[in-house]
Amino acid sequence: MSVVLVTGSAGLIGSETVEYFCELGHDVVGVDNNMRRTFFGDDASTDWNRDHLQRRFPERYHHHAIDIRDQRAVGELFHRYGREIGLVVHTAAQPSHDWAAREPLTDFTVNANGTLVLLEATRAFCPEAVFIFTSTNKVYGDTPNRLPLVERETRWEIEPGHAFAAGIDESMSIDASTHSLFGVSKAAADLLVQEYGRYFGLRTGCFRGGCLTGPNHSGTALHGFLSYLMKCVCTGAPYTVYGYKGKQVRDNIHSRDLVGAFHAFFEAPRVGEVYNIGGGRHSNCSMLEAIALCEGIAGRELDWTYSETNRIGDHIWYISDTRKFGGHYPRWRQEYDLPQLLEDIYARNAERWAARQERVSA
Repeated sequence: MSVVLVTGSAGLIGSETVEYFCELGHDVVGVDNNMRRTFFGDDASTDWNRDHLQRRFPERYHHHAIDIRDQRAVGELFHRYGREIGLVVHTAAQPSHDWAAREPLTDFTVNANGTLVLLEATRAFCPEAVFIFTSTNKVYGDTPNRLPLVERETRWEIEPGHAFAAGIDESMSIDASTHSLFGVSKAAADLLVQEYGRYFGLRTGCFRGGCLTGPNHSGTALHGFLSYLMKCVCTGAPYTVYGYKGKQVRDNIHSRDLVGAFHAFFEAPRVGEVYNIGGGRHSNCSMLEAIALCEGIAGRELDWTYSETNRIGDHIWYISDTRKFGGHYPRWRQEYDLPQLLEDIYARNAERWAARQERVSA
């Protein structure tokens, strides 16, 4: 079987990708230098996930603590495996709006330059490989906020009968909007991935994700919405809701379902393709709805406060229209709805969070 190379391999989507393809019998090369700890502190460290993968797949998983911006190190790694690499799944990123504004140069070099380094290595050493990029709905900036929205009791909703009533599709413009610096760096990477497909013929796919989540997420206040929310409910940590009356809506897709979509693309790749991907109408919630669900599952109330100030470039309402991907890959299905997703996060993390809290308190 071909080698699968995964960047950000100890993160949420990366680790799910590692598990998925190791279980299929592939050798997986992981690239992750735990920059998430640099971005968000010790609580966001992915070392626990890296250790888990190495214990579970000692023969199949090969970890490399490489910075994706390091052209020499990345080139040497790709050269080592060469055309054995059949799939590159690029999930490594600086993922936070707020953090990007603090260090724009780091944000851009990780998200844009790092992606360019990986594309060039793929073109040089394994040009037949499939290249999958985890992009983001933030490439659309705040354009979704101009949609006609209706206020409901617990959420904002799009006006009935609107063209995007089933969700936002790939026709939405990425121009003339406020993206946040994070949105800009990811848009640059997104365009590079498309261009390497169209210009050089690489088999590339951009997956513009809504909220990507699951039990492997090292959620923090600045990134990892549902994981961090459930963690706060379980541990009693305070939580802040920013703007829009807490009625802002996100669609949420389980990392396992997303990686299933990656697998479908890998088996029948296209060139320079773009897909909006997320929970869609199958799995979505507002902040207020998410809080209520988490409290019900954990059997505890969340200690939360409200701030009138929303984050720059944040969406009021975003639900992905996944019908384009579903049309290209009709056998793909989402297995997890929102309650199942949250129950999985809780079941696989509650004890670990409690144990860490005890160690910190001791």
